[in-house]
Amino acid sequence: MNLEEYFARTGYKGSLEKQDLETLTDIFQHHIRAVPFENLSIHCGEKITLELEHVYNKIVRRKRGGWCMENNQLLGWVLRSLGYDASFLGAYVFNPHQNAYATIMTHLLVKVVIDGKAYIVDGGFGVSYQMWQPMELVSGKDQPQAPGVFRFTEKNAIWYLEKMRRKQYIPNQNFSNSDLLEKKECRKVYMFSLEPRTVEDFRFQCTYLQTSPESLFTKKSICTLQTTDGFRALIGWTFSETTYNYKENMDLVEFATLEDEEVEKTLKEKFNITLDRKLVPVYVKGSYTI
Repeated sequence: MNLEEYFARTGYKGSLEKQDLETLTDIFQHHIRAVPFENLSIHCGEKITLELEHVYNKIVRRKRGGWCMENNQLLGWVLRSLGYDASFLGAYVFNPHQNAYATIMTHLLVKVVIDGKAYIVDGGFGVSYQMWQPMELVSGKDQPQAPGVFRFTEKNAIWYLEKMRRKQYIPNQNFSNSDLLEKKECRKVYMFSLEPRTVEDFRFQCTYLQTSPESLFTKKSICTLQTTDGFRALIGWTFSETTYNYKENMDLVEFATLEDEEVEKTLKEKFNITLDRKLVPVYVKGSYTI
C-alpha cells in the first residue's frame, strides 16, 4: 500500500507539504468524485471485510468503491500517513421511515484536528447527504455547501447532523412521488459522540449489514458517485443524475429505469466500475431516499 498509488486512483496532484484545511478539502473532494459509495459486493456474491489491505486493494487497485467502513477507513489511513491528526468516530444513522435513529452504531466517520479545530470528514454516506467539504465541529452553525446547508447541533455530549435541501425539479413525472426522493426540506442524517472508535468496533455491524434481511444494504443494490455539480446514483434498476442548484434554489433530478442488460454498461460508463462477478440488482421499496 502506498500513497502515490492511492492519489493516482483519485487523480489528486496537489501539494502534500501542508497538513492544512485547504489540502484536506482538496484530497477529500478528489476521493468522493473518484471512489463510489457502493454495496455491490453484497449483490454479486462477494464478502465485505474490514482488513485495511483488502479495502486498499478493492478501492485502489480494483477501482471499486465501498461503504463507510471502507471509504472512511481508507481516508483515515491516507490522512494519518500524511501527518494529519485523524481518528475514527461512530454514528447512529437516522431512519426516516421509523422517525428514529438506529440502535446499532453502523456508521464510521473521521475526525481531523487542525490547529486546535476539529472537523468531521465523512466520505462514506453517498447520495445527497454526502458532504463535499470537511465540516467544522461546532454546534448550531449553518455550513452551506454545494449539496445544501449542513448543520451540527450538540446536546448532552451527543452531536446531531442535519441537512437542508433546495427545491427539486423532476422532469420525468413518473418519478415525482418516488420513494427515492427526499420529501422533507430538512432531514436528520445521523448522531454521534466524540468517543474514539477503532475498526474493531464495527466487526459485528459489517457482518450484520450484509446479511440481515432488515438491513438497508440487503434490500437495495446501491452505487452512487459525486460529480463536479451533483451526483449519480444507481439503486436497483433506477439510475438518477442530480444537478445541484441548476436554477436559483432548485436542484434538477433526472430519473431513468434501466433494463437488465443496461446495468453493467451504466456501471462502467457512469461510475467506472467493472465487476468480477454478476450483479443481481435489488430494490425493495420504502427504504432509501436521495
